[in-house]
Formats: sequence, structure tokens, C-alpha cells
Amino acid sequence: MIAKFEQRLLVALRAFNHILHAFLAVALVLASMMVVWEFSVSVFHAIQNNNLAHGFLQALGTLFIVWTLSSLISAEINFVQTGVFHVVVFIEVAMITLLRQLISEPVRSATAGQSVDEIFNSWHYGLLLASLLVIGILHKLVTSSSKKELP
Repeated sequence: MIAKFEQRLLVALRAFNHILHAFLAVALVLASMMVVWEFSVSVFHAIQNNNLAHGFLQALGTLFIVWTLSSLISAEINFVQTGVFHVVVFIEVAMITLLRQLISEPVRSATAGQSVDEIFNSWHYGLLLASLLVIGILHKLVTSSSKKELP
């Protein structure tokens, strides 16, 4: 009796999990489409205002979000196909986020009308670069160990 209940419970949980993953996949696609739209609008406004350098850097920050969403979609595809979710996805998302912050933060500060001394905070950038170095080393360790496990 309990074994049948557990089997039914597991079947129900698996079905619910598949529904959740379908919802996540749709949400990721919608989010990607919205970010691509935002990128297009940013480029259009940059061309319209004849401010290509600033507009390009802002659009580049938006593209980093697309890169993050693309990594998550790839991870979701892999999970749905194989049932395995690799930890390297989280490492890549952290790396992309740090890169985005390194690039987009000076643009945000420059558009706020701050002086050069206020824009460049060497301690903050040093911590970002150190974090990026640690994440890069971690990424290398995880990816090289996962390649050794493959037959």
C-alpha cells in the first residue's frame, strides 16, 4: 500500500517538475525576447541621438544579459534532455555578471555627470577583478575536472 502511494507521489512530482521546467523555458524565452527588444531600442536611440559610443556601451551591457539568458536556456535544454544540471552554469553566470559590471558601471557613472575621481574607485575595481580571477580559476578547475570524467 505504501509502495503504491510512493510510486504515485513520485509520478506526480515528476509531472509537476516537468510543468515547472516548461514554465521556466517559456519564461526564459520571453525574457530573452524582451532583452533583445531593449537592445534594439537602445541601438535605435543611440543612432537617433547621434551618441554611438555611449549607446554602444549601454547596448553591450544589455547583450551581457542576453548571454546570461542564453547560458540558462542551454542549461535548461541540457537538464530536460539528460536530467543533469551542471554547476558550471552558475560559474559562467557569475563571470558574465562580473564582466557586465566592469563594463557598464563606468558608463553609468559617466552619464550621471560625476568627476573622474568619483568614477574610478580603484578598491572597487580591484575587488571586481579579483573576483573575476577567482571565478575564472574556479571555472577552469570545474571544466577541466569534468572533461577528465568523460569516457
